[in-house]
Amino acid sequence: MNVYDRAHALARAIKESPQLKKYQEAKERLDKDSAAKEMLTDFRKKQMEMQKQKLSGLEISEEQKERLSKLYEIINMNLTVKNFLGAENQLLVMVQDIYKIIGEPLADTLGQGLSPLEKENDEDK
Repeated sequence: MNVYDRAHALARAIKESPQLKKYQEAKERLDKDSAAKEMLTDFRKKQMEMQKQKLSGLEISEEQKERLSKLYEIINMNLTVKNFLGAENQLLVMVQDIYKIIGEPLADTLGQGLSPLEKENDEDK
């Protein structure tokens, strides 16, 4: 079996996985619950704002961290949001594991050589 055939088999296995099915079901329930969806959207917006702030080099206050933590606790009380976040997390763990498995045989090989652009930048230093 060639690599492409195996990649297609992996894609089929992912489509049939309980993790993806559970995520899709949880997303459908979330999409039908506008209040839950709005709460999650608001939380993620605030989370992104903090990440942007951190990436731009600005310090995040303890008060900001605490507010986001409390907001997470509140949205987690909503069963629809809680189930969606749990299903999403399980799916992401599976995807990360797959990336790790696929990347393993390439890590040493790809890590050894620098691209021509990287070589030029190294020579300039």
